[in-house]
Amino acid sequence: MPIRDLETWMWADACKILDRADRLHRQFFRPTVINARRPTWEPPVDIYETQYDFKIMIALPGVFPEQLTVALEGDHLIIEGQRHLPVNAESQIRRLEIPYGRFERCIDLPAGHFEVGTREFINGCLLISLRKR
Repeated sequence: MPIRDLETWMWADACKILDRADRLHRQFFRPTVINARRPTWEPPVDIYETQYDFKIMIALPGVFPEQLTVALEGDHLIIEGQRHLPVNAESQIRRLEIPYGRFERCIDLPAGHFEVGTREFINGCLLISLRKR
């Protein structure tokens, strides 16, 4: 393998490891609080900017739209809600990798004026459009 390909491979592998560590940290090592009103996890997001708006995709598997609150507060977009454990008392849990409980994600926005445009659920993700004013 040429040296350049090896460097590219090593760099790509290091980036994947750092990304996975960051996701695990957000998902599992955020302090869990006994108080049910406090968030216990943060959903991952993707943010895209166009000339006219910001598109924010939030991964929320198993969360229904009526379980969410979306608020634009100053230069922050705040998404909060709860994902309930989808099992009953007779169920035996074998593995839990998708977090559940109260969640909140606060997204810092750049300077400017925005208004919440469309909100739609697509394949377990909430897609929010913030229009630039």
